[in-house]
Amino acid sequence: MNVWIDQDLCTGDGLCEEICPPVFHLVDSLSYVIGPNGQPMMAGGPNSCAEIAPAMLDAVLDAAEECPGECIFIES
Repeated sequence: MNVWIDQDLCTGDGLCEEICPPVFHLVDSLSYVIGPNGQPMMAGGPNSCAEIAPAMLDAVLDAAEECPGECIFIES
């Protein structure tokens, strides 16, 4: 499964980073997915789709559910 964030919908609350810091990171009040190099994927949107490690799936799902902007997208 993969995850990406629509920065146009992001409210910058940082709940995703709080819930799952290995996958999400806030930069200038917008959340980004952390890529395989350990850095936020700054292209944003579907161009910044990252694979979810199986151990992180539940936390990513929780982050998506709690996100007030509904900007976290999970794809198979």
